[in-house]
Amino acid sequence: MLQPHAHPDPLPIDAVLPELRAALVARNSAVLVAPPGAGKTTRVPLALLDAEWLGEGKIILLEPRRLAARGAAERMAGTLGERVGERVGLRVRLGSKISGRTRIEVVTEGVFTRMILDDPELSGVGAVIFDEFHERSLDADLGLALALDAQGALRDDLRVLVMSATLDGARVARLLGEAPVIASEGRAYPVETRYLDRAPGSRIEDSMTEAILRALRADPGSVLAFLPGQGEIRRVATLLADRVGAEVEVAPLYGALSQSEQDRAVAPAPSGRRKVVLATSIAETSLTIEGVRIVVDSGLSRVPLYEPGLGLTRLVTARASRASVDQRRGRAGRTEPGICHRLWSEAATNALEPFTRPEILAADLSGLVLDCAAWGVTDPGRLAFLDPPPAPALAEARGMLRDLAAIDADGRLTPTGEALRALPLPPRLARMVVSAAAQGAARPAARLAAVLVERGLGGDGVDLADRVERFVRDRSARAEDMRRLAEGWARQADAATGGAAGGIDLSETGTLLALAYPDRVARSRGRDGAFVMANGRAGRLDPASPLAREAFLVVADIAGTAANGRILAAAPIAIEAIDALFPDRIEAATRVTFDRTARALRARADRRLGAVVLDERVLPVPGDERSASILARGIAELGLECLPWTPALAQWRARVAFLRAAEGGEWPDFSDVALNASIEDWLAPEILGTTGLDGIKADDLARALQALLPWPLRARLDAEAPTHVEVPTGSRAPIDYGAEGGPVLAVRVQELFGLDRHPSVAGGRVPLVLHLLSPAQRPIQITRDLPGFWRGSWSAVRADLRGRYPRHPWPEDPLTAPPTRRAKPRGT
Repeated sequence: MLQPHAHPDPLPIDAVLPELRAALVARNSAVLVAPPGAGKTTRVPLALLDAEWLGEGKIILLEPRRLAARGAAERMAGTLGERVGERVGLRVRLGSKISGRTRIEVVTEGVFTRMILDDPELSGVGAVIFDEFHERSLDADLGLALALDAQGALRDDLRVLVMSATLDGARVARLLGEAPVIASEGRAYPVETRYLDRAPGSRIEDSMTEAILRALRADPGSVLAFLPGQGEIRRVATLLADRVGAEVEVAPLYGALSQSEQDRAVAPAPSGRRKVVLATSIAETSLTIEGVRIVVDSGLSRVPLYEPGLGLTRLVTARASRASVDQRRGRAGRTEPGICHRLWSEAATNALEPFTRPEILAADLSGLVLDCAAWGVTDPGRLAFLDPPPAPALAEARGMLRDLAAIDADGRLTPTGEALRALPLPPRLARMVVSAAAQGAARPAARLAAVLVERGLGGDGVDLADRVERFVRDRSARAEDMRRLAEGWARQADAATGGAAGGIDLSETGTLLALAYPDRVARSRGRDGAFVMANGRAGRLDPASPLAREAFLVVADIAGTAANGRILAAAPIAIEAIDALFPDRIEAATRVTFDRTARALRARADRRLGAVVLDERVLPVPGDERSASILARGIAELGLECLPWTPALAQWRARVAFLRAAEGGEWPDFSDVALNASIEDWLAPEILGTTGLDGIKADDLARALQALLPWPLRARLDAEAPTHVEVPTGSRAPIDYGAEGGPVLAVRVQELFGLDRHPSVAGGRVPLVLHLLSPAQRPIQITRDLPGFWRGSWSAVRADLRGRYPRHPWPEDPLTAPPTRRAKPRGT
């Protein structure tokens, strides 16, 4: 085994290094499961350097983040008594240090993907180590799938080692062809867990601030506090600033910070002082922050969630997984016994998801599909992924890449796709730079791409034009490095396109941005900073933001729900630029719509980019069949009761409904449901030329409905469901067919004297429900058997009413009494 320059303290991983070395002699793959603090990141690569199978080959060590990669490279180089760039090198987007002596390259996961795509055989590489694989980033999953494919087809001598702190080792071992699993014990000091159970409705910033202050008062040592994102970190830092003493240093730690700011957060607190490190999940693994023995955990994480239907990735705040909060808790016991404060109840821990959801299940897969196409695989499902990529996200990615002309209909890489893949950028941004290069604007496009991929560059304001200007003026080392990188991208794009100047003015940031995000061109809704994007999603700006007053924007980043997202990054664009960029995407049409408020049709000519109306003008409503159908559908939405029903027409409809119920299906269905469903067929022909509900007359409605009843049924309708019944006095009493319980005939009882049969309809099959009325038109009896009433209840009714209505006849025998509409003459 290689002897280091110094003899570091023993670590738990040392005990399993012989087993691991032996496993990689016997097999070309292995899985190492070791908890945080075991020492796997820095001990394993050094332990394999003198392996016989490695020869003069290199070891590639993958880390999930630049901060972790730098830390690992510096610790290993220090162990060897060297600087980074000698036997231990670093290859990241900014600050790579590699030399001819380098045997161990520490790289970020995205860098490795480009390495293996550019050189599938991984020439000169003997082993690839995937560290912290439990984080399950998309780049790590893809990198492992490509490494296994290369191992199986090109390099059976290539060693692949997957290392993790919290992982189902057996599952990964099966993916690696039943590879051996080596497990190491960790070295962790005891950690006391205290549950604070955050109050419902309280702001996370307020709760975390109080918890941190309580932790500082209760116990000695520095504090590592986990918050979901940099916004919450900044707000907690502000709240703490006036409440901690001069002996406490507050240090943010997140990916968008500069290297010097991150180093300050990780460095030990000065003698006699304490430190409060406010961190995102970046600090869960790979880092040891000296002096930290207290952890305060919000229990929250900021995770990306891709929406295939909208082509958008939005950041959502979610509960951290059980594995994640256990990792956070362990940070308190890395160097001495510690305390962990959790802002939830103890019972809630068991309800957490066991592991963090793999990014491949919730990510934009366009980059993965493009990389697979470059690998020669049109179906990513053919590669060995621990979790297969979801079909909807794959379909969306293929569609987007076809729109970019990056792949053909069969999923194969096109020459445009080759040009896009040559740039180390997401496909949309690569297309922006390449398209801009064809118009002579590669450099401003590359600078914009730099601001979008390097978080925090140029600040974190919403206005991307302002952020690009700040980036150009920034004289920090990070900005200098990114400007050099952007210049390289621009040169590559110019070489691919010839750098010819075109006819589109790309001098504005919004115009460049639209090349990458045509589906996120947005129009103001004219109120409260609300916008709608071409993909149909809504977004909102702070009404005080200058961008809120713009008519059109292009949105690069958004957070929140699909119905009401918060715009995080955007730039204004002129309508003239939209016209110039998207002549083939803009649709011009004349649209007739139903205005529910006015209850009338409106006609407009408009031009649209997706869901965004670029401009429109009012037109006269055409009096054609299409307009009539739209008006009919609008009426159905309002409800049929808004039509001009007369009592006679309502009764006619009820008569038909009665006979349908009595006789069956040859009678048409005139229910609301049936009429609504067919309203374009029966109403629209009668309202041609009508532009609003006010223009529909009762006669129009009557003709439309009556046309639905065939001629033979019209005659039967009058015979079997008459509108009136002639009673013995000669009066015609109307029948109510809409009454519950059957058709009703309401009539004064004196007009029925002498009637010895019960009146009926439907050819005598259905007796009417008789509502017998007093002389004052009040009900005195309801019956379906008039002769039975005369014989039975009449005597009791007569006795009750004759005193109340003495001027009206109340004969003992109503069957023999003459019917009458009148009272008795006075004096009789």
